[in-house]
Amino acid sequence: MLGLLNLALLAVLVAMLYGPVSRQITILGVLRHPAPLVLAEGQGFYKIEDTMQCEDLHYWSPTNKVFAVCEDSVLPRFKWFPPVGNFEGPATTTGSIHVIDPQTMKASRLAFENFAGPFVTHGFDVIEDPETPNAVYIFAVNHLSNPDFYQAAAVGEDVPRARSQVELFHHVLESSTARHVRSIRNPLIATPNDIYAESPNSFFVTNDHLYRTGYKRMIEDVLPLAKWSSTIHVQIHDFNAEDAAAGIDATVALTGLYNNNGLGHGKTKDEMLVVSCMGGTLYRAHANSGNHTITLGDAIRPGGQFDNPSYYSDPYRTASHDASGYVLGGMARPVDLAKHHSDPAAKDGAIVFYVRPKSGSGAAATEWESRVIFQDDGTLIRTASSAVLVPIETQTGQKKKAWLFVSGFFSESVIAVEVEL
Repeated sequence: MLGLLNLALLAVLVAMLYGPVSRQITILGVLRHPAPLVLAEGQGFYKIEDTMQCEDLHYWSPTNKVFAVCEDSVLPRFKWFPPVGNFEGPATTTGSIHVIDPQTMKASRLAFENFAGPFVTHGFDVIEDPETPNAVYIFAVNHLSNPDFYQAAAVGEDVPRARSQVELFHHVLESSTARHVRSIRNPLIATPNDIYAESPNSFFVTNDHLYRTGYKRMIEDVLPLAKWSSTIHVQIHDFNAEDAAAGIDATVALTGLYNNNGLGHGKTKDEMLVVSCMGGTLYRAHANSGNHTITLGDAIRPGGQFDNPSYYSDPYRTASHDASGYVLGGMARPVDLAKHHSDPAAKDGAIVFYVRPKSGSGAAATEWESRVIFQDDGTLIRTASSAVLVPIETQTGQKKKAWLFVSGFFSESVIAVEVEL
């Protein structure tokens, strides 16, 4: 662990040689020391029961519900979770899909049909079923252990410990079940993190690292020059294939980003959000349907590290006040992750940025204003990797408010806090 910390400090020094010192220090959170969130009098706050370590969240406006894919217990992730280098396997846990009701602040689990796990959860996406108006497809990353690893290790072969894949589920809205459609596995899906679904048979998935373990992996964690991550496009040709590797095509859609991580849906139907997580950058992008590549547009840098992005569309917007914007949840001090990633008792603070076009800059704005709408030292929530806003009804002239749902890959529950926009 000491070596990792030294490497992190080395990364800051190297950054001084090729980029602004303050930017690298800010992203790592070296000088940020958040205090516990102090709730204002009357400010709403909830901890959502039975929502452990939900790394990603998605707000589904047609039903006014929040989808979450979570773990079923807290401790196993500190032993087996490939995204942070925890490889004390094999993977045995079975995570779950939850639907959170912002009206009751209760979460309900979806019972699986035709699926028994293991299911080590991470990023996911939700997309409508065009053939069934009241149903959705859910794509979810599953970090399985590699059944060939231990046998290969015995004879000296270099085989990865993890063999991650993507699970595809179908869910009828307001029902209590999710039917497993199929599993999806390909050598290009090596270190999957998050998913952007174009349609039920087309999606993008990020590989947040090129290397799974070792010193090259540590370099990727802390050195912005290591732009080795990628995004993969997957086309599904057969929904009934029992072999996870059959009936699909996978191609490289994007390379050249540092820690290409979270993906999200943006302001318009075709706006794709692409994140360089440890690079502290959100790209407004779009997918090219002809060759399944991704073209990056505006780069937004709010001033820290963040992960899975979301876009809040203000249903009460007026010509004079539109509260729509990008919501970006991250760690207050990601520099600490190197020593905390296997410690269940550690505290890791959370931060959420809210980004909007500068006033009067227009729809094609390239200038942005960012503010922190939530920050905590880990007392209320440990880590943040996703945040979504759910509107609270307001009348003309009233201050606009929303419920901010925050979750993290090490959090013990999703939290909801009332914020002013």
